[in-house]
Amino acid sequence: MLRKTFEHELQQAKDDILVLGSMVEQAVLGSVDALKKRDIAASRQIIETDRLINERRFDIENQVMIIIATQQPMAHDLRLLASLLDVASEIERMGDYAKGIAKINIRMGDQPLLKPLVDIPLMAQKGVDMLHRALTAFVTEDADAARAIPPEDDEVDQLYTQIYRELMTYVMQDPKNIERANWLLWAAHNLERLADRVTNICERTVFIVTGEIRELSDSLDEEKEDAQE
Repeated sequence: MLRKTFEHELQQAKDDILVLGSMVEQAVLGSVDALKKRDIAASRQIIETDRLINERRFDIENQVMIIIATQQPMAHDLRLLASLLDVASEIERMGDYAKGIAKINIRMGDQPLLKPLVDIPLMAQKGVDMLHRALTAFVTEDADAARAIPPEDDEVDQLYTQIYRELMTYVMQDPKNIERANWLLWAAHNLERLADRVTNICERTVFIVTGEIRELSDSLDEEKEDAQE
């Protein structure tokens, strides 16, 4: 009976993580869409939603701490609960990136976008897709799926580099464009950081399954080096 209660509590915590992730996915896509459309009202709503994201994160942390205190888990279960705390924090920080993009849109005031948004929405879609699959791997404890996601961060990095180069071209053509270029660069930077945090979630999934803490990006680089030798 006690084990069934414990397993139910663990599943509830996993479900709550998925809900938190879904909230952040919507916030990220919404913040970029608001920036693209210069919709200030939508950006203000994203900022308000961030408060709810923070509250849900703290609810999950409180829930996990109660489980640890009352169930005294060991081995795999303890790794899972510790990772739930870490992943909740990672997701909440991603929500902050969405809030940051919303603030950028508001601070731009009446200034038009320096250029139509193309690559920034692509970055958002890719990052959210990676996050969604990383959380699915996390709750199902699928280490193989988790290991397969971090290499995709290269696609996000390439988009960021492309955005940077394009914006610098606008600045070189007219230095007065620097402020509007910086707004878009910061938005892209937030999305680049989001994808980096997805890798952290994947590392936690591998840790739950194997008990080993290892940076997946490092292990992937080593595999490439071994293949070249």
